[in-house]
Amino acid sequence: MAVCIAVIAKENYPLYIRSVPTQNELKFHYTVHTSLDVVEEKISAVGKAMADQRELYLGLLYPTEDYKVYGYVTNSKMFRKLHNSFTDVMCNPFYNPGDTIQSKAFDGMVSAMMVQAS
Repeated sequence: MAVCIAVIAKENYPLYIRSVPTQNELKFHYTVHTSLDVVEEKISAVGKAMADQRELYLGLLYPTEDYKVYGYVTNSKMFRKLHNSFTDVMCNPFYNPGDTIQSKAFDGMVSAMMVQAS
């Protein structure tokens, strides 16, 4: 079951974080930020040859007592719905790249993904 989904910018900061249940939102924000360091380490360790591939499963990033955090760096396939919805946000002429994502359609798609996973 997915309890938190985050979209991270190329510059290594979160553009979007959604968690269920919302009473643990601060805990999930901390976990996402902690995991970003591990993502950066793994990407730099993999090297340029692997970074050019379209999909990159980073595996377990950050285990906690209650949850396990996994990471993916992807342009297609693995999270196709998420990627397509993210592309729709990026193509919106009123969205400024680098701003946090506040799209109701994107939020609804993420909510649907979380419901499907449970």
